[in-house]
Amino acid sequence: MAQETSLEKTKIKVLLLEAIHRSAVDAFIADGYTNLGQHDRSLSEADLIERIGGVHILGIRSRTEVTERVLARADKLIAIGCFGIGTDQVDLAAAEICGIPVFNAPFSNTRSVAELVLAEVIALSRGIPERNAAAHRGQWMKEVSGATEVRGKCLGIVGYGHIGTQVGLLAEGLGMRVIYYDIEAKLALGNASPVGSLDDLLERSDVVTLHVPETPRTFHLIGEAQLARMRKGAKLINASRGSVVDIAALAHALEAGRLSGAAIDVFPEEPGSNEQEFISPLRRFDNVILTPHIGGSTLEAQENIGVEVAAKLVKYSDNGSTVTSVNFPEVALPEHAGKHRILHIHRNQPGMLAQVNAVFSQAKINIASQYLETNPRIGYAVIDIDAERPVSIAIRKELDAIDGTIRTRLLY
Repeated sequence: MAQETSLEKTKIKVLLLEAIHRSAVDAFIADGYTNLGQHDRSLSEADLIERIGGVHILGIRSRTEVTERVLARADKLIAIGCFGIGTDQVDLAAAEICGIPVFNAPFSNTRSVAELVLAEVIALSRGIPERNAAAHRGQWMKEVSGATEVRGKCLGIVGYGHIGTQVGLLAEGLGMRVIYYDIEAKLALGNASPVGSLDDLLERSDVVTLHVPETPRTFHLIGEAQLARMRKGAKLINASRGSVVDIAALAHALEAGRLSGAAIDVFPEEPGSNEQEFISPLRRFDNVILTPHIGGSTLEAQENIGVEVAAKLVKYSDNGSTVTSVNFPEVALPEHAGKHRILHIHRNQPGMLAQVNAVFSQAKINIASQYLETNPRIGYAVIDIDAERPVSIAIRKELDAIDGTIRTRLLY
C-alpha cells in the first residue's frame, strides 16, 4: 500500500513580502527552509491572488491584505505570519475556517513605539513642530509662548497594555504624572494611577496618548465629543490604529484652537507605497507631527520581529505548535521524535475526536499521545502514533473524508 510522507523542508515554499527583515530569512534558512521568495513591496489583492498558489507559508507586514478571496486561491497555505503587532490586514475568521493559523509579534516593537511617543510628548510640549516649520520658511520664532517642560504635567494613557505601560514608565522618568484608562483591570506600574472613565482621563490630562487595538468599540474612540472634553491647549498622540481618531473632528479642534498640537502616526487611509501622495486634512497644521506609520519601524524592532514571527512559523511547520496564534486553538506541543504526528483541523462539532480515533483503531494503529483544543468554530487535534510502520495514504484519505474535516497534515 502506498505510504504518506511529510513534505521536505526544501520543498516548502515561503513567500515574504514588504521587505521583511533579513533576520526572518536567516531563521528560515537555519532551520532548513531554503525555498524562499522575497518581495520588497506589498501586493494588491489581484497580485497576491496570482502569487499565492503553491505557497505554504506567507509573511507580510501591514500593507498587504489577505482577504477571503486570496485565501480561496491559497491551495497550499498552512500558516500566515504578520511581521508586526497588528493582524487586521488578515481576514482572521476566513483563515481560521480554512485551517490556517495566523501569528504576529505583539511585543517586539513596544519599546520603539514608546520611545517615539515620548519624543513627541517633549516636542509638542516645547512647540517644536511649528517652530521647525517656521524655520524652514525662513522665520525665526524665538519666543517662550507655548513652550513648557513636561515635568509635573499629566500624561493620560488610553490602553494600558505592553506599549502603554512602557510609555508610562518612561514618562515618569521625566517627572510626569501618569494616569491611565483601560476597559480591563490592569496592575499599575511605577506611580501610574488608573481612572474610572475615558472622560475622566481626557479632562485631567495635559497630553493624551492612545494605545488601543482596532475593534468596533474603538472606532472613532476620540471624536468631537471626546475632543471637547480635553483641556484647552492639551495635546493628542495616536500611534495605535488609524480608525481610533476621527480625523475631521481633530482638524476642527486644532483649527478652533481647542488643542495646541497633535502627533499622528496612523491614519484611516494610508498610501500603498512611498510613491503615492499622502492625503490628510492635518497637513495644513504646523503644530501637528505627521509620521508615516513608523512607530515600530526601528532596525532593532524589525530584527526582533523577524526572529519572533519566523520562529513561530517554523515551530508550527515543524511540530504543529500554535501557541500565541491569534485565530487558532493554542496547543503547546513537545517534540515528536520516533513518532508519526498527524494534525487534524476540523469544525467544532460533537463526535469529531471519536471518529478520528476510530480510523486508527480500525487500522490497528496505536495512538501514543493525543492533544485536542477547541474554540467556538474549530477543533485542533494532534495525534502521535507509533512509528513501527509508515502512515498509509488510505489512512490520510479516511481522515480527510470525516464530515467536518477542514484539513489534515502529516509531520515526522
